[in-house]
Amino acid sequence: MRLRKFLALLVLTVHAAVAQAEDDGVPRSRIAALAAARPAAYEMSWAPMRTPSGQRMAWLGASYLVALDDDWGVGPTVYGSARGNFGGIFAGGFTVQRRWRMTPNSHLATGLYLGAGGGVSSDSLRFGGGLMLRPEISLRSEFGAWYSGLSLAYTRFPSGNVRGSSVAFVLGRSGRFDSFAASDVGLPGRSGARTGMGFDEISLSAAVYSPRSSSRSRDGQTLARHIGKAGADLRQYIGPGAWWGIEASGAAKGGADGYMEILGSLGQDWALGASGLRLGGQLSLGLGGGGNLDTGNGWLMRAGPSLRWQSPWGAGLRLDGGLLKAPSGHFSASYARLSLSMPLESAVPADSYGDSWGRTATVRGQSVFASIQHLSKVRFKDGSQASMGQLGVRLVRELSPSIYGTAQAGTAAFGHAGAYAYGLFGAGLQSRPLNALGSTRVGLEALLGAGGGGGVALGSGALMQTEAWLQWGEANENLRVRLGVGQWRGLRSGTASSPILSLSLGYAFGVLQP
Repeated sequence: MRLRKFLALLVLTVHAAVAQAEDDGVPRSRIAALAAARPAAYEMSWAPMRTPSGQRMAWLGASYLVALDDDWGVGPTVYGSARGNFGGIFAGGFTVQRRWRMTPNSHLATGLYLGAGGGVSSDSLRFGGGLMLRPEISLRSEFGAWYSGLSLAYTRFPSGNVRGSSVAFVLGRSGRFDSFAASDVGLPGRSGARTGMGFDEISLSAAVYSPRSSSRSRDGQTLARHIGKAGADLRQYIGPGAWWGIEASGAAKGGADGYMEILGSLGQDWALGASGLRLGGQLSLGLGGGGNLDTGNGWLMRAGPSLRWQSPWGAGLRLDGGLLKAPSGHFSASYARLSLSMPLESAVPADSYGDSWGRTATVRGQSVFASIQHLSKVRFKDGSQASMGQLGVRLVRELSPSIYGTAQAGTAAFGHAGAYAYGLFGAGLQSRPLNALGSTRVGLEALLGAGGGGGVALGSGALMQTEAWLQWGEANENLRVRLGVGQWRGLRSGTASSPILSLSLGYAFGVLQP
């Protein structure tokens, strides 16, 4: 009851602040210029290791790192099992990396990954609460923007028994992270390059998988039910109708809660006259598993045709379908997916949205947060109830001074639900700044998505989370601290629900609004 009263009071506060907010008062005569052009890097790694029972597995990792200064970088990282019969083991978190220049064409790097995850477990393979640590040292050779090398890494789940050293292969590509100052939000700005993480478009999707007759669960049962999925993807357009992207999705219906995919995709489409419709196709490769589906070592392949309608104002609808297959497992399915796409970037190729490079647009705020969340009362499938701690990544993008879009993804890290993972997306309202420093705000948000695994009683996997929050920071600085309180629950009657308390540390910057 106290929580409901607090939320009701905060709703009134936000409503009043938004309703009374006039123009933000920032002078419009100045054109904002890029404030930071930090080095950035995309890295992938392949790290074989042995499980406690002596079986061979391997971690496939992907990181996006942004330089804090000449030596230090930080960014999100995801790992997935890609060898052995362990499809569906995933971990996500953040990596902090320090580099030393050795020669003009080589450098030494040390890194520490802190995250959480899990997946297929047994008496001999336990992930405990899910917390994962991975220190690493590597020597890399550079050739142009690319670099590669070998590393020595040690992976450990402190509350489980999965741990071991490995020699890993690293492949990376240097890039650039362009952004506007957080204090420039609301001003007109101009850029001839992509800002932020460099993606042009985000899409929210709903899909249906129809398993083929040869598909089996891990316990050998035939898969007879359709599987509903919810997810999101990011795209970057690289030429007329050509794009690459990454996507993540999870089961939200069909009794496969805990199933998750992370895929990379390439695609091409062509205009059908002047209708705005574009017909083409796409290929995807990545990892997936969980939800008792037999995906073998986790590798997934997907291909099929696509139909895209691009509206004149930027948003679009996509319909695609085809076949997905786990080559080393017993899972294949035909699929159909409907996606709603929204532009993220103003300075994108003209073929994508009809814009030209470098036009002037409004600077909007964007933030990336590392979050820790405490769920005090989670129901498990065995009938027990216990607390659970989660680590996650939270992305926030302003759509207007009072409305924003948000996405979250993470995994259990504390408790005994080490295989639980979630993905959520939604929208929120935020007040105008409550103080003279410019970035102390309150807000409300609601998110939908999918989660499962770790024995958490979520039924089909469909999930909802509502949260009220208070954020501290300064307009002329990048650091943000957010404290939130709310409710987490499965959408199916009789499934788990719990109050949720979150603490997030974030980096704020400005990007051009489409």
